[in-house]
Amino acid sequence: MKIHLLSIHVDDQAKALAFYTDLLGFLPKNDIPMGEHRWLTVVSPDAPDGVELVLEPDEHPAAKAYTAALVADGIPITSFAVDDVVAEHARLEALGVRFTQPPVDLGPVITAVLDDTCGNLVQIAQLR
Repeated sequence: MKIHLLSIHVDDQAKALAFYTDLLGFLPKNDIPMGEHRWLTVVSPDAPDGVELVLEPDEHPAAKAYTAALVADGIPITSFAVDDVVAEHARLEALGVRFTQPPVDLGPVITAVLDDTCGNLVQIAQLR
């Protein structure tokens, strides 16, 4: 058994696709119209056949309440691995990405938390 899909609820699929591809560097994988919304996934350029991140519409009332509660408490919805958190933080900040937590050295890991502009906080992490 292995992880195939991971969903993240977003308030605007088009805006999310632009953020996750243009700024974070993911690649579009699937973009299938499904009525009002789309089956929309992105993948890491390092693993184009790996785990897909589903940019899921947050239309369900529980999704909006859940993500809003996490943001209010400063809790990231997910975490992405990077080789160098400090360098990635600088790169993204230069592109206008807002961070709620700058790089923090936690011993075995360095983390930073960004706002994805689509309703979520996302952690980037570097394992030592």
